[in-house]
Amino acid sequence: MSWLFHRKTRRLATAFGALGLIAALAGCSTNRATGEDSFTAFMSPEQEKQVGAEEHPKIVREFGGDYDEKDLQSYVTEIGNKLVAVSEAPDEKFTFTVLDSQVINAFALPGGYVYITRGLAGLASNEAELAGVLAHEIGHVVARHSAQRYSRGVLTQILAGGLSAALGSGAGDIVGAGANAYLKSFSREHEFEADMLGVRYITRAGYDPEGMASFLKKLRAHSRLQAKLAGRSPDEIDQFDFMATHPRTLDRIEQAHKAANVTPVANPEVGSVRYMRAIDGIIYGDGPDNGYVRGTAFIHVPLDFRFDVPDGFSMINQPDAVIAQDDGGAQIVFEGAPKAKGVGLDQYLARGFSSKIAITNIENIDINGQEAATGYADVNLNSGGKARLRVVVIRHGENAYQFLFITPLNKVDDYNVALRRTTYSFRPLTREEQQKYHPLRIKVRAVNPEYDLSTFVGQMAVSREPSETFAVLNGLEPGQPPATNSMVKVVID
Repeated sequence: MSWLFHRKTRRLATAFGALGLIAALAGCSTNRATGEDSFTAFMSPEQEKQVGAEEHPKIVREFGGDYDEKDLQSYVTEIGNKLVAVSEAPDEKFTFTVLDSQVINAFALPGGYVYITRGLAGLASNEAELAGVLAHEIGHVVARHSAQRYSRGVLTQILAGGLSAALGSGAGDIVGAGANAYLKSFSREHEFEADMLGVRYITRAGYDPEGMASFLKKLRAHSRLQAKLAGRSPDEIDQFDFMATHPRTLDRIEQAHKAANVTPVANPEVGSVRYMRAIDGIIYGDGPDNGYVRGTAFIHVPLDFRFDVPDGFSMINQPDAVIAQDDGGAQIVFEGAPKAKGVGLDQYLARGFSSKIAITNIENIDINGQEAATGYADVNLNSGGKARLRVVVIRHGENAYQFLFITPLNKVDDYNVALRRTTYSFRPLTREEQQKYHPLRIKVRAVNPEYDLSTFVGQMAVSREPSETFAVLNGLEPGQPPATNSMVKVVID
């Protein structure tokens, strides 16, 4: 009896699965951008618009809000609309947003929501380069790549036996997936397709299609520099970088040019002067709400504190932590400690810091008049070695913060004095410091015959690798002087 019941159940599941598969395959349609068949059965254009509208405000909040200085927003929108007008969806409404983030990134949500960061705007040097980025993202939207990816995922569930759950996905489930579901990397096929469409759109709009290739070179140079500043191999690409979600090569860009099958206009537009004027004065690097790295110091004006790391440590300011490390294997992590608010700091270290790491030798201390506590534990590293983890938690105003000092167990004494100095460097800002520190900005300079490379490198208000940073910002090789009568970007304080 039991065997017969399961056999009938399997028949029903197979029958329903076949029906589901037939219905799904009926959802194939002609892709308006490529003319080829595409599978979008489980996400309609209306649902795409709903996803974009629901997730757009969340994306803006997550990436630092809108960047509204210098009317850069309307300038980018103007270029974006120019590209949409020559796409296969000229009548669709697109929303272009410049995000207040230093991270070099661009992406799109279904329904016509396209984003670039101010960091990306600062790296580009002309309209053709920016147009290439926008056109690539427009290509993803017009070709409905998110709908294809989502529909294939649902079909995979059907074929794996999850028919009822898969077919039960309505608009609410599609929206509920969250923006991250649509920001994941596209397939190599979709990335190539977006490049091909991008070339098509910027060429039709009259821009120089070589802007896509020149900006790709800048992206790779920027990634190598950031890896170098973070103490990683120059060949590594930052996980938050544009290149991580848009894996592309110059060869593939060249293939996309051929596949686009479009004839460039005579004297294509580059738009260097107009673009440089548009970005002159925009924020470079950290914004005021994220704090500033200045040499070995970290300063946060709104939260009213600063601290210094030892000489020889490379410091990176990330959205949720400040991380510093040196060549000897030591690392400093500074972060918020929300669980320490409203409780004794020694009790926090004993019970609230971690359920897996037992902090010992806990003692209450005073750091420049601020309540604090410290303790340590010896831990095993993923690499197989052992390290000393010392935790220092500090109450500062209404908030609590913590240092995590991680040193190889056999080098604890070597770092003791230096890390102790970092601990006791944490203090409120003076009134002069609150007025002194502000964001770095990009300033556009004209290259006159009397200026040489050292003139511009000397103006760079960055504490590390000023020469290479200048080269990356301006699309130059290290040590290459800019052309006379051109315009270059420098970073000023």
